[in-house]
Amino acid sequence: MAQVRSKISSGDLGLAEVLSDFDATSAVNFLYVVKLLESLPGVGKVRARQVMSEIGIPPKRRVVGLDAAQREALLKELVRF
Repeated sequence: MAQVRSKISSGDLGLAEVLSDFDATSAVNFLYVVKLLESLPGVGKVRARQVMSEIGIPPKRRVVGLDAAQREALLKELVRF
């Protein structure tokens, strides 16, 4: 998971790629959404939690627990990442 977060931080992996690449065995699925968002360049702890709250994603939700509407809302809100 640390490897995935570092790829996201460096810009080698985008949010759209992470959310669209659904594989039940992927390490990304077990990452907390808040940690995923915090890994994005320009998104800190406050912004990550604010976006999650606006969309209605609980703070302890993992990527695997997101439904299609939540994934789309995250992409729409954080389109530049």
